[in-house]
Amino acid sequence: MPVYIDPPNWPGHGRFWSHLVSDVSYEELHAFAARLGAPARAFERDHYDIPSTSYRKAVALGAIEIGSKELVDRLTRAGLRRRKHPPAASS
Repeated sequence: MPVYIDPPNWPGHGRFWSHLVSDVSYEELHAFAARLGAPARAFERDHYDIPSTSYRKAVALGAIEIGSKELVDRLTRAGLRRRKHPPAASS
């Protein structure tokens, strides 16, 4: 089962970051992140924040490179998207 990574375009803490996700399960994502050597603290709700220095290693381990919009779309379609703030209830 594949995991996906977007380009390291997200600035923060003096570096650039990618997002690593699974469209199958969090268990698959955690297992891949462990193989990559990503610390547990890099997991945020539904993805891992991966520094640009680890991007090529993630791809070498099998992460599939996709754009950020496609990454979010795959996560949402899989039912694994966890938003920071839940959508407001409609009246």
